[in-house]
Amino acid sequence: MALSSFICHCIGDSLDGLRDGLSHFSGPSRAAIVFAMEPDAPMYIFDPQNLLGGHEPRLKELYVENQQWRSAPAIQRDSMKYNHIVPEKNLHMTGLISFGCRSGSVYYQIWFTEHHPDACSTGPTERWLEHAAWRFCLDMTGERAFYTGISGSFLREYATHAVRDDVVDRMNFLLGWDTRLRIYPILDTVLELSRTREEGAWPRGKLVFVEPQALPQLSFLARFPESERPSIENVKHVRKLLAAVEHSDLKLISDGRCVAGIAEEPLPDFTITADFRGGHGFLTVVDDPVCSFSDGTYQSRTRRANLVHIEEALLESALDSEVGNTVFKIVASLVHRAEDRKHGATLVIDLNVSPLTISGQCFDRPLDLQKPEILNLAKSLLRLDGALHIGADLHLHGFACLLDGRAIEGEDRARGARFNSALRFSAEHANIIIVVVSSDRPVSIIQSGVEISAACQWRPMSCGIVQPTRLDRWVDRNGD
Repeated sequence: MALSSFICHCIGDSLDGLRDGLSHFSGPSRAAIVFAMEPDAPMYIFDPQNLLGGHEPRLKELYVENQQWRSAPAIQRDSMKYNHIVPEKNLHMTGLISFGCRSGSVYYQIWFTEHHPDACSTGPTERWLEHAAWRFCLDMTGERAFYTGISGSFLREYATHAVRDDVVDRMNFLLGWDTRLRIYPILDTVLELSRTREEGAWPRGKLVFVEPQALPQLSFLARFPESERPSIENVKHVRKLLAAVEHSDLKLISDGRCVAGIAEEPLPDFTITADFRGGHGFLTVVDDPVCSFSDGTYQSRTRRANLVHIEEALLESALDSEVGNTVFKIVASLVHRAEDRKHGATLVIDLNVSPLTISGQCFDRPLDLQKPEILNLAKSLLRLDGALHIGADLHLHGFACLLDGRAIEGEDRARGARFNSALRFSAEHANIIIVVVSSDRPVSIIQSGVEISAACQWRPMSCGIVQPTRLDRWVDRNGD
């Protein structure tokens, strides 16, 4: 059975919207779908940016060599409501987030996107993929007669809805369906607060939402009369009250409609917490992170540097795996300190057996970074101009080091002296990894004169210029 141009158009539009929306939520993202329209129809794959490259053996095992996926009875279209889908078991494929389901209009479908290592949680992304699947089912239910052409637009702007769906799922699991908390007003208030300054300062402190029935369980330090409780819609008033819990263990407590007072631990079993940390913050359900937020938008990021490229470079080096793991932990601790303190820094990870001699301030003997007091000293030395020199022996060999070298191709004048000096130095010295932390940019990982953390093996493209491919042919072609 050949796919109609209408089906191809619907999938391409949804995939474009999904990819764009997830890229704003999580950083550059790809998306793909594997699907079969009928029980006896061929399985197709639509993967315009090769997201599933490298997973050919697993897909071949699941859908080509094994036809068990065809054994589930088809859902009758006539008895299907528009929102009725039957979820499939998660495949848990490495580096991917997926959601699969069956319905009366699409026999089998599973959507994929990448699992970003710096995501707070996969929950909102899974709900996003679920909505993509639901939109495809809806588009296919009535064919052209009911097609609206807005699925891509919905998916592009789905961030707040994805967060809401994930929070509701967690809440229903913990509390059941009988709850009076309304999530959309809570999420709107959090976003409004995130961009509301008070006397020029960004909000700090914790705003905790609890079930109204749980209010009597709290030990309030200060409780407001019911008639004088500020509505959470009065963002200016809530922002002023939030200043009372800054830099403390106190929490501003709300029942989802009003601010009830100020309390401290212990809290009820179920809470939704907005932790404001200045220009950004984090949303958690009980103690589990859901997402971050800043300047009126929700994002999946932990707002910590993605150091996976350092980890990979250390694994590929000649270092013992245990030593490499310790080096990684030391570097991660230093990088996160610079991020938290919002200042620039440079770290030279020297993997040579005999460390290089780098111009800078040295010690009478190298300092052991495995000692907590030495690691804390290194964190303080990060603030000085110049680089920290860290050896493969897990010792600090110098600080305030000057990185020089000859000009190379690939320099970026917009990035400043710290970045370009690192490019030049690493181009002239082997077995060197340089980490550049900028106060206003993502962390850069540089090796052999190249920013390996910026390497991208795919380019954005419109899904409209690519067509779905039969999965068996795609597996055979890509697996060779």
